[in-house]
Amino acid sequence: MDVLVQLEQRLDALAPAERKLARAVLADPEIVLASTITELAQRCATSQATVVRFCRAAGFEGYKAFRLAVASARSREAQALSYLRVSDAEIAADDDVPSLVAKVAYQQMRAIEETAQQLDAAALDHVAHALGAAERVDIYGGGSSALAAADLHQKLTRLDIASSCFMDPHLALTAAGLANKARVAVAFSHSGRTQETVAFLAAARQHGGITVAVTNAPSSPVARAAQILLPTHAREPERRSGAIASRMAQLAIVDYLVVRMLQADVEHLAEPLQRTREAVQALRLDEEFRQ
Repeated sequence: MDVLVQLEQRLDALAPAERKLARAVLADPEIVLASTITELAQRCATSQATVVRFCRAAGFEGYKAFRLAVASARSREAQALSYLRVSDAEIAADDDVPSLVAKVAYQQMRAIEETAQQLDAAALDHVAHALGAAERVDIYGGGSSALAAADLHQKLTRLDIASSCFMDPHLALTAAGLANKARVAVAFSHSGRTQETVAFLAAARQHGGITVAVTNAPSSPVARAAQILLPTHAREPERRSGAIASRMAQLAIVDYLVVRMLQADVEHLAEPLQRTREAVQALRLDEEFRQ
């Protein structure tokens, strides 16, 4: 896993001093490559002992191993950026259109690749089978996460699996209050700190439902509220107009789930998929209108 994505995911689990150091590294990873442990401590107004604790909390034996991981991540990033003919991943105010497009494409590609590489196959398989066997699936996502929630709802409808996608947290909680062991509740949250999402999962779990969290923060309240975690791995650029990488990672999870469902039960799911495909054909324009 990219060490910078790993850092972002572990922010909630770090002590305050370590979290401050992590934010400094995430804002400018080059300071790690340009600094000894003493210099990094001075630049971040902390102690060498804090830097060592921070490295261990991030999953490394010490500063040397952490520094090598950052160097490796930056090298891979440089190679990918070179392929797209841009110098860095951050969108700048003076970027021309080709550079802007290339940078957004890189962020999206990186999120999908990282999510696929670190995916828990057993957890994905478990969720796919639970969705296929569910009496009903309740789905919630706030803000930009609502896009992935709606996508899952649309795909489940195509497979004739009863589901609801809630935009209103009150309706989501109402549905969660009706949960039982035959129903599945799926929640999307990039930050993992959305209060309404935590409440939705907690209520569904309290009433016996199978609960699933799709989040970029595996140590977050949303992740802890669910029985099953499907983590995304996405770093959002500092300058953005909305979700870019996180949205792509969440949509990728939806696709992995649905394809696995079809693979595992094609005998029963192929027919509704074909019937719904034929049903929407009536909305397509004939060839004569395509001039």
